[in-house]
Amino acid sequence: MKKIILFWIFVSCISSNAQVNIKQSKQDNDLRLSALPYYSFGKGIGITSPDSLYQLNIRFRMQNRVTYIENEDEKRGYDGQIRRLRLRFDGYVGNPKFLYAVQLSFAPGDVGEIREGENINIIRDAVVFYRPNRHWNISFGQTKLPGNRQRVNSSGGLQLTDRSINNARFTIDRDFGFQVHNMNEFRDKFSYNFKTAISTGEGRNITGNTDEGVALTGKVELLPFGAFSRDGTYFEGDIVREKKPKLMLSGAFQQNNHAKRTQGQLGNDLFEARTMKSVMLDVLIKYNGWAAMSSYMSRITPRNAVTINPDDISQSNFAYVGNGFDHQLSYNLLSNYEIIGRYSTQKVGEDIKLLAPNTKQYTIGLTKYIWEHTFKLQTELTFDTLHYFDGNTKNNWHLRFQVEIGI
Repeated sequence: MKKIILFWIFVSCISSNAQVNIKQSKQDNDLRLSALPYYSFGKGIGITSPDSLYQLNIRFRMQNRVTYIENEDEKRGYDGQIRRLRLRFDGYVGNPKFLYAVQLSFAPGDVGEIREGENINIIRDAVVFYRPNRHWNISFGQTKLPGNRQRVNSSGGLQLTDRSINNARFTIDRDFGFQVHNMNEFRDKFSYNFKTAISTGEGRNITGNTDEGVALTGKVELLPFGAFSRDGTYFEGDIVREKKPKLMLSGAFQQNNHAKRTQGQLGNDLFEARTMKSVMLDVLIKYNGWAAMSSYMSRITPRNAVTINPDDISQSNFAYVGNGFDHQLSYNLLSNYEIIGRYSTQKVGEDIKLLAPNTKQYTIGLTKYIWEHTFKLQTELTFDTLHYFDGNTKNNWHLRFQVEIGI
């Protein structure tokens, strides 16, 4: 009954107060949605009906990569693949206050392995928005939750070819539910944003997995010196060369009640549900081609993170608990070559220290922006050190080249 009352209060607040940040000029068919911060340099392909009752904008992007891999105690080799292939549609129907966004994924790494009894993961975003004014954004559907900075950014707006090891383990990713964002961004004065979500906690494209639990997410973003140029919080690196220092401080928290997967919205199934609490803190600075970002992420469970198969006690699985730090620094030369370095540390929780290693990762990268983030060449070298509980250490490294292009 308490959850029903909470849900009703949430919906009532949306109906009476909610508002969201979506910017659109008369000359620009690109809709900028705070819950869907796709990086955009061009305008895509736009269609508006003669009576202006609907608008459709079409985009695509792809990432092609080849990686040479050398892991300790394993055979060295290389991997070539289409890492991402995305198709995006957005626009409005009837009135620009009522918007929609759809993003589909087709690359094997996006869709994942097709397993019997599970849904195929083609749908990444399918969400409708109501925008009563420039300060509020109300959404319903499946999309990214207001989590850590690197996850909220589109993969097309990254400096390196992949997100950090901590993002891979501790992010909260996409989910189905309601979101309300209150945006208060100004050019050169103190700005702030509040973002909330109530969602299923089960992740994307999940059906037939009902339970009593919901995920509650809240986030605060502070911009002491005003908004970044061209929504610069939503892409990595200072490709616009901020003329004044810009700073963002943000903190997010989620409680995912009765989660059934090892990473909440992601991962394999647990044998028993666990409530998970996640904390995500970020600092982002940009000025005159320099960009620096530091992040902290953690996940805990009130109960033991390890779950046992009741039908076969030899089988177990665990919620991935622990914490980690990421530090990233870059400089974009006037020639639009960018030098990037990242250092990450990850420490697993006490419950799983016998089952997973602590990790350190070092990455250096060189990116050539041809058409900003929408057409770029990326090269990186990454070295991982894995420290196991028994004292063993493994060293792995890879060298990667990637081309990203899109509209």
